[in-house]
Amino acid sequence: MVHSKRARLSALAGAVLFTFAACSGGATPTAAPPSATAAPASSGASGSPASTVPAPASGSLTLQGAGATFPNPLYQVWFEKYNEKYSSIQLNYQSIGSGGGIKAITEQTVDFGASDAPMKDDELAKLPAGSKMLHIPTALGAVVVIYNLAGVDKLQLDSANIADIFLGTIKNWNDPKIAANNAGVTLPDEAILVVHRSDGSGTTNAFTTYLDKVSPEWHTKVGAGKEVKWPVGQGAQGNDGVAGGVKNTAGAVGYVELQYAAQAKLTSALVKNADGSYVPGSTDGVTSAAEAALPDFPADFRQGPIINGKGATTYPIASYTYLLIYTDQKDKDKGLSLISFTAWALTDGQALEKDLGFAPLPAEVQQKALAELHKITSGGSPIWP
Repeated sequence: MVHSKRARLSALAGAVLFTFAACSGGATPTAAPPSATAAPASSGASGSPASTVPAPASGSLTLQGAGATFPNPLYQVWFEKYNEKYSSIQLNYQSIGSGGGIKAITEQTVDFGASDAPMKDDELAKLPAGSKMLHIPTALGAVVVIYNLAGVDKLQLDSANIADIFLGTIKNWNDPKIAANNAGVTLPDEAILVVHRSDGSGTTNAFTTYLDKVSPEWHTKVGAGKEVKWPVGQGAQGNDGVAGGVKNTAGAVGYVELQYAAQAKLTSALVKNADGSYVPGSTDGVTSAAEAALPDFPADFRQGPIINGKGATTYPIASYTYLLIYTDQKDKDKGLSLISFTAWALTDGQALEKDLGFAPLPAEVQQKALAELHKITSGGSPIWP
């Protein structure tokens, strides 16, 4: 039975479930032309004071980016909305995973990278000599456990259940350890097929960081990171690939960012949090996690996944996602345009997040992120003093 499921999954796991609108081509400007001076922006969704967003460079140009699949649904909407405001600026983004984004920005083949996992010290050491990288947080999201189980609309899992499923210790859905958390639910005698990421991924980093913290066995045998050696399961490319694999395979289980579960119309498990409550993945649950962790937010912005945060409604697997931007920009016009877009995303763009399944930044983090943009230079001189 498992063999036949794997055969079906192998053919289907790469299927892309979502088509996101490209930011280029045909957008109609609805605001001031690119030559305008700084335009006021409304306050962000987090309720912070209004800020001033600088206009981009006056000429037509394209900003190339690559990286995390986690925020791709949000970023594509942002690119489209920003292009409506400044029609001469195009943003092209390749959703290739956080590992690919870090590689691309390190090699300077893109103008900006994107990652849900902050760059590690050894990754920063590989940057071109003398260069520095900013981590600009843009949003928060939940990593949820999705499943395809006919007749089971509500599934509660504790940390031991999740770790044992992904370790391969729990092999069937009606295992007594799962049943113990789901009184009154008829769980089928059906084999579990794990679907995991095959590419370097910030979503994987958040999920495996959770497993590493809650399971001593996982910590010893597997560990945490953007890429790990999975004990069991079938790999798929991107959040969309994992969602596709689970959606098309009865008995499958996987992990994705919340929005991908919603787009695929997949049910996700309620996960037991640090307070002992079973909670669904939600933007409010992620916001609670981020706010509780504010006192420990690092000065260099490299906040790792927020695992088992305090609070009865807090979701236990939350993660920031980042734009990766060089402090010194070789092309001043591109640098100004990149600052303009990012400042817009940190202000007006925040109001679009909750409807897309993402949590806006806490006001304190939002203001710190805006302040970081003033550090960006070209030829040693500030671009946005």
